[in-house]
Amino acid sequence: MFSPHLDRWSLISDGEPIITHSSRLLPVLWQDRPAMLKVAADIDERYGALLMQWWDGDGAAYVYAHEGDAVLLERATGKRSLLAMAMNGEDDEASRILCRTAARLHAPREKPLPDPIPLTRWFRDLEPAAGKHGGTLTDCSAIANVLLADQREVTILHGDIHHDNILDFEARGWLAIDPKRLHGERGFDFANIFANEELPVITDPARFRRQLAIVSAEAKLEPKRLLQWIAAYSGLSAAWFLGDPNIQQAETAMTVARIALAELES
Repeated sequence: MFSPHLDRWSLISDGEPIITHSSRLLPVLWQDRPAMLKVAADIDERYGALLMQWWDGDGAAYVYAHEGDAVLLERATGKRSLLAMAMNGEDDEASRILCRTAARLHAPREKPLPDPIPLTRWFRDLEPAAGKHGGTLTDCSAIANVLLADQREVTILHGDIHHDNILDFEARGWLAIDPKRLHGERGFDFANIFANEELPVITDPARFRRQLAIVSAEAKLEPKRLLQWIAAYSGLSAAWFLGDPNIQQAETAMTVARIALAELES
């Protein structure tokens, strides 16, 4: 799997392979620099590599080489972790860092990105899931339809901003990896800050309200609009988990959606 790329790009293996559901990764050295060789196993990862290349190291890791399913990326070597920060008393600062990184990614670029995925297509699984399961998903789907019909501040989106996708690159700061190459309202990109199931406190309403104030201020978003995106995104996430099926994570996502819906009604 890795050998052809190791030879082609003159790479030296520098760690154990990392296997995920969507890609195969290998820490390597390239021209004495730490890098990550990533071989995509699905179409979203291939799209993501093109977006990383388009950002050209501004707010995201540099792409050193790219061919077919394989991409050679700048590797994060910093010791800090946003997830660890969020779980150890620095939750507010972690959210601010996520917002600042997203803002860099949303900045206008002169060159166009060919064929990004529109948010309308990204949300295509929510309405059928709402029809099947009803309840909270019905409310989330209705909100998503309203948002998608009237998108504001449309830009290229990362699509999966969360604590494990913004990494410490030391002197280069906090940079993004693993985007989805979406196009739509920028507010969407801040919803997943509230929905990272790796963070146990996401279902705490008090924590939710505190982060809502922080993220809406840092990202310059109207709190109501952000709440709507959180509800829509959490509903979509629940729909995906129900399709797997992963009932426990679906319920976590729907709990976040219910908190957002309750805040919208208050």
